[in-house]
Amino acid sequence: MIYHAEITIMPLKALLDPQGKAITASMKNLDLPEIDNVRVGKHISLDVKAKDREDAERKVDTACKKLLANPIMEYYTFNLTESAMPA
Repeated sequence: MIYHAEITIMPLKALLDPQGKAITASMKNLDLPEIDNVRVGKHISLDVKAKDREDAERKVDTACKKLLANPIMEYYTFNLTESAMPA
């Protein structure tokens, strides 16, 4: 089976997010003071071959832990969907 993963990686809430702070400050300059507490992260999309959903989740989780996210500074979430087999 082939599964499609959509991964979101965000800075831990306890850590300062300089990009988010800069964007939040710029919102006020754009006359959008009601937009506050902006956090900037990463979005990663990938396909994974696996025997079943559990196997796919395990592979994506391993990729996130070992390469895609820095657990000291970031947390991640992901969603899996079953993909059609390629032609």
